[in-house]
Amino acid sequence: MLDLALFLFLIGFIAVGFRRPFVWVLAFIYVDILAPGKMGWTFMPLLQSSLVTFIAAFAGWLLTDPKHGSRVTLRQGILLAMLLYIFWTTGRADFPEFAADKWGWVWKAMVFAIFLPLTLTTRLRLESVLLTMVLTVSAIIISAGIKVTLGGGGYERRLFFVNDNSGLYESSTLSTVAVCIIPIILWFNKYGTVFKPDWRVKLFSAGLIFACLLMPVGTEARTGLICIAVLLVLGLRDVKRRLTFIVAGATMALVALPFLPSSYYDRMATIGSPQGDQSASTRVAVWEWTIDYAMNNPWGGGFDAYRGNKFEYDMQVTEQQGNTTAVEFEEVTDSGRAYHSAVFEMLGEQGWPGLFMWLALHGLGLIQMELVRRRWRKRQSNGEAEGREWIAPLATALQYAQIVYLVGSLFQGIAYQPFVLMIIALQCGLWTYCKRIAAHEARARRAERMAANAIPARHAVTAS
Repeated sequence: MLDLALFLFLIGFIAVGFRRPFVWVLAFIYVDILAPGKMGWTFMPLLQSSLVTFIAAFAGWLLTDPKHGSRVTLRQGILLAMLLYIFWTTGRADFPEFAADKWGWVWKAMVFAIFLPLTLTTRLRLESVLLTMVLTVSAIIISAGIKVTLGGGGYERRLFFVNDNSGLYESSTLSTVAVCIIPIILWFNKYGTVFKPDWRVKLFSAGLIFACLLMPVGTEARTGLICIAVLLVLGLRDVKRRLTFIVAGATMALVALPFLPSSYYDRMATIGSPQGDQSASTRVAVWEWTIDYAMNNPWGGGFDAYRGNKFEYDMQVTEQQGNTTAVEFEEVTDSGRAYHSAVFEMLGEQGWPGLFMWLALHGLGLIQMELVRRRWRKRQSNGEAEGREWIAPLATALQYAQIVYLVGSLFQGIAYQPFVLMIIALQCGLWTYCKRIAAHEARARRAERMAANAIPARHAVTAS
């Protein structure tokens, strides 16, 4: 029954696109995030939904979109350069078979991120894409939140629609993305136009934010806890009553503590003492190996180059003997361990050039969103942004989402995460939208000056 419902919903989604082809872009976003093909067993696998919507999105834009507001940005150029470079490193990868598997989804995510800003020519399109992203990932979050509330969570417990530990269905990745979308939810709560921010929208937003905060707790993902702390620090930048904000946050945390399971405390305790946790100790050893590997292979080893690592490290083992605690160091040998960091993922797989392009891509995004935020907040305070009060808060929300991702990516190999590439595409779309407005206003001001400086006709006759 679920398979049939998903199939009919997607068919209806695609059918609407024949009247409004931009809907096919939204259909691909829905399919790429939720992966409904993994939930079904009859109709959905036969449909090849990802391929169908991917082709439809491009075809609809090429054949029917007016393209009068489409612009190519510097960051799209960086993405294209990364795509070509990754294609080259994939051809010379240390492990060709595994590299080909990863290339199969990375290229599609990057191509769509390059393409998406070309379609975002209006506020409605920007908001529609953002709303589709939030609501689609919210389906996973709400489902998992209900399971956590009713049955409890736990590390590596299956709380999602599918038993697939990849993409957004990986617990740490979902925890990071759940915290990422909180600033965007708050933006919709005030500036949304598709759904007017009435009491129903605000009630749903409050419940969704609560579910997002449950994800790091339910999955016991340490990265999620760090992301929440980062978001709270970022929130201090905009709140008017900072002391009240801090006290309220601390009170909520203290109220929640008694309801958390002991396993959550045990797992979070390893943040402060990583040398006693095998997972954390392994990550440090992998990072050291990756730096040495990049020094000898500056162009990288292609996708999944980590499979060639082998190392030894000392892990701290603590034993309680009566009233005393004995600390010993046990030698551990390991091999083929993943990077567990987007930075080292890029360094090991794409070398120093790939890491530089990845850092430039995100660094430019933070700078551009800060410029948009400041420029439009200043115009708003001067009364020059009537009808465009939503721009500066949206730039802030996208910037905060990116910062949360960057912090979370330090401890996860999610350098090519499609959801984050869509966030980058939205930033590019907002940047070009603001530049078009600025160019239009500049032309209007020049026309006014030319009209003011022109000699009136009756004065020209008198002079003659």
